[in-house]
Amino acid sequence: MTLSTVVLETLDAQELAAFYRRLLGWEIEREEPDWVKLAAPAGGPGLSFQSDPAYVRPTWPGVPGAQQMMAHLDIEVDDLDAAGAHVLAAGATLADHQSEDGVRTYLDPAGHPFCLWIRT
Repeated sequence: MTLSTVVLETLDAQELAAFYRRLLGWEIEREEPDWVKLAAPAGGPGLSFQSDPAYVRPTWPGVPGAQQMMAHLDIEVDDLDAAGAHVLAAGATLADHQSEDGVRTYLDPAGHPFCLWIRT
């Protein structure tokens, strides 16, 4: 078995894929109206987006009775401030809740949390 991609559900696959292209600089490997796959430049699993008309934004941090986050992405960076400026310019928002020092949590346009972190 080989893991080929990680899929994020969203209302609009094209829109969310465009955000992650701006964020990561990855190229489109496969594109359909409701499905887009970005290829990891060094090989390995890609990142895909699938439109789902019943998609509900997750709540971050989790709240009982609300839509829960099922997964999140961790993105290693060299400089939190510079990377944070880049993700904001790409269309992310800084999450109100920050869970730990040395890590910054952002929300993509569909509400999926992702973290920027620096290796110490």
